[in-house]
Amino acid sequence: MEVNNTCMQRDTCEPDRAAHPGVFPTRESGKSDPKPGQLSMDFPVSVVLPAGGTGERTGLQTPKQFCSIQGRPLISYTIQAFERVPWIQSVVVVVAKENMDLMTDIVQRFQHRKVRAVPGGPTRHRSIYNGVLALGQEEEEGGERSKVVIIHDAVRPFVDEDFLYQIATAAKEHGASGAIRPLVSTVIATTSEGYLDHSLERAKYRASEMPQGFTYDVIYQAYQRCSESDFEFGTECLHLALQYCGTNAKLIQGPPTLWKVTYKRDLAAAESIIKDSLSRSACVITGGSARAATLAEALQKAVGALGTELDVIPDLMGGNGRYLLKEWNFIQVSVNSSCLSEVEAMLTDLEAANRALLHPPVIILVLLSDSDELSVSGRVAEPAAIMDLASTAKLRNILLYGIQLHQSKDTQRWERSVSRVAEITSALIRERSPALVGQLLQA
Repeated sequence: MEVNNTCMQRDTCEPDRAAHPGVFPTRESGKSDPKPGQLSMDFPVSVVLPAGGTGERTGLQTPKQFCSIQGRPLISYTIQAFERVPWIQSVVVVVAKENMDLMTDIVQRFQHRKVRAVPGGPTRHRSIYNGVLALGQEEEEGGERSKVVIIHDAVRPFVDEDFLYQIATAAKEHGASGAIRPLVSTVIATTSEGYLDHSLERAKYRASEMPQGFTYDVIYQAYQRCSESDFEFGTECLHLALQYCGTNAKLIQGPPTLWKVTYKRDLAAAESIIKDSLSRSACVITGGSARAATLAEALQKAVGALGTELDVIPDLMGGNGRYLLKEWNFIQVSVNSSCLSEVEAMLTDLEAANRALLHPPVIILVLLSDSDELSVSGRVAEPAAIMDLASTAKLRNILLYGIQLHQSKDTQRWERSVSRVAEITSALIRERSPALVGQLLQA
């Protein structure tokens, strides 16, 4: 991690000024803040993602950018963060030559649309330069060359569109821009014997983070002019822009979510964040049954108290079909029958909508029975049928679980059962565990 201090600016490579300078950071007071979905650019922006690292610090054989989280490699999440930004026109991923086939497979398997993979070099700067050159080739191939290039780490998957907007517009106006964060620890210098030499005043310094933005001309000319030593040992792109183009970067404080997956424990933290984002809401389908609707209303309160917002609908027909396109969690309440045909239809609809491509949707079948005693067929055939359907769903990257709930005339017992269903439902949605797929859990 580099530390940025103040720096001087020269007049060479003067960047063009922006005509119209422009869910985490807030903008300066007094400036208008575009609403989500209203951000736009009047100049082309592209991204270079260096992803050639070996991931030695994770202690894993697989480079961390290719480690799987919820069935997807980490780099796919980072790519998605940029692909969902409509004003970013292309993403160049720079990988080690031996990983080119793997990267091509990831692009195809997860249907990434804006991505081009190119081979990297032996060092970070050489890899980034290869990505910049690849963007320059787009113009030769008949495309529009990017005015601004955003450089970002492939293992920082949680970058937000609002912050990318700030970085891109600042780069257009100043020639270069970069994210910074307050230092967490004091930086010290040591003697050759391993004793304290001196410490820096932490308040005067900041940690340099990613993303960083540059006009294409600034970053291209910086690499054209830099030394072999810079290529071999340098890590800070902003320093090259300053040293070789006299471009003093505009530094913008970024949100805490810009952290980088560095160690093995960071992979677990990233998975936890992704699971949390997928578990914030769910859709309860009652099938039009009054008893199911009563249970759904009780679950709405109980699960809501556990952090998941529930919408209750009778079915997924007509306008309610929009939930298939926006929701990741579905709770199908069935009264005195399994309603597996409805679950099968939901699986078909989710597959048709391509919902299981990037994240595994969760379906929880809640079986509400009339009595405390199950028939022999209920004890044996029902779990087997759910398990078979869950196995089929898992092949489509959809997680299906079952919960058996017995309706009791005892009010206190019934309330405890509903509370138990809420706890199980919340846990299944949050954990998304493949190990429990097909199980019929008792509430």
